[in-house]
Amino acid sequence: MLNNIGLPGLLLIAVVVLVLFGRGKISSLMGEVGKGITAFKRGVKDSTDEVETAGTEPAPRDVIPPHVNPQPTTIQPEKDRI
Repeated sequence: MLNNIGLPGLLLIAVVVLVLFGRGKISSLMGEVGKGITAFKRGVKDSTDEVETAGTEPAPRDVIPPHVNPQPTTIQPEKDRI
């Protein structure tokens, strides 16, 4: 369907869009598209950096807080059970 548009057809479409929307509206729209592409690239780069650094982080250690008794306690049976 779009195979036979050609260069003259594309130029005609561009002129019609320019007349309908105006130069200011199109330039602001293209600026927003550029900002969106930049934000997308930045997000992809940040996520790949995060994935790469996630594999190099050391595993957290099992640390016993000083107030916890490391010795196991025995449970004494209650004498007043029914």
